Amino acid sequence: MNLILLPGMHGSCELFADFACALPSSLETRILSYPNDGVLSNSELLDLIRSFVPASEPFVLLAESFSTPLAIQFAAANPPNLKGLILCTGFATSPVRGVTRVLGRFLAPVLPLIPAGVAGAIMVSGSHPPDSILGRLRNAINSVRPAVLVDRVHSVLACEVLDDLRRINAPVLYMQAAYDRLVNPVCLEEMRLVKPEIEVVVVNGGHVLLQVMPRQSANVVAEFVGRSTRK
Repeated sequence: MNLILLPGMHGSCELFADFACALPSSLETRILSYPNDGVLSNSELLDLIRSFVPASEPFVLLAESFSTPLAIQFAAANPPNLKGLILCTGFATSPVRGVTRVLGRFLAPVLPLIPAGVAGAIMVSGSHPPDSILGRLRNAINSVRPAVLVDRVHSVLACEVLDDLRRINAPVLYMQAAYDRLVNPVCLEEMRLVKPEIEVVVVNGGHVLLQVMPRQSANVVAEFVGRSTRK
């Protein structure tokens, strides 16, 4: 079985290293990176995903945070070799609500001015990762051109893919971070309203679960993939 990984807003495949190492060797893991030097539209990112997944082999798609709406849109077409979808700390509607969402549209251009270390600290909040993880997060965020980061923030704020989620036939697993400071819990409630059969597993970590809790996350993913393979 192939496991295809889609990254968070940083677009980096390097942050998956510890998680990938914790996965069973029986899984053929492929990690997609997004270009960080130029803005890609939603449709261009979807084309990138379509060209990356196996054309004729079975696979499970795992999307992290920013990539979860893209994965939902991709899976809504129900490709025959898609055996399961994993949404890690994801959302089908904007994870930011109320006044904060309105302000976010105006404040997005200044977000690149926030030190990457501060953003990384928010992502790992509730966890106790080694300094190496914070360093890798900082480097990944700094690798994204400001214009690209701003565009991705706008994409998150405007997210609305609940109808796409409703059309997915493959099993769906949602990995929820117990201490997520970025995704409003209402997002999961809305997803379960349109798709009650979503399986939910709560992992005791911050928003970047695959980075701060690699072994625990790998166990959850491997168990889901195993069940998907048997179906």
